[in-house]
Amino acid sequence: MHKVRNPASAVAPFGNYAQAVEAAAGLRWLYISGQVGVTPDGTTQDSFEAQSRAALRNLQAILADAGMGFEDVLKLGVFVTSLERVADYRRVRDEFFGDLRVASTLLVVAGLARPEWQIEIEAVAAKA
Repeated sequence: MHKVRNPASAVAPFGNYAQAVEAAAGLRWLYISGQVGVTPDGTTQDSFEAQSRAALRNLQAILADAGMGFEDVLKLGVFVTSLERVADYRRVRDEFFGDLRVASTLLVVAGLARPEWQIEIEAVAAKA
């Protein structure tokens, strides 16, 4: 199991994430490219919430292909195109991650590679 680090000597997390996550020695590492709100059949989802779920399902499928799950994720990088959607993202993330706390960076950006995309999520995972 990874070790969550939220030292009292640093500011506490502002949400459901960890300031740092430490992986044990000797693990396999998986670096996952940014996943967007497109389903496996190539359909871009309409709403922000649907795109968020599609991106997280894509992430889940890649983890499963490597014999991993959300519990193996150490770090998320999240890019959203609207500050107003941050709370929506956090709610959807919690549907998938529950009480798991991972290191996380969330950026509000002007746009993604395609104008219809509203969210992109990349991850780093590790497992024996």
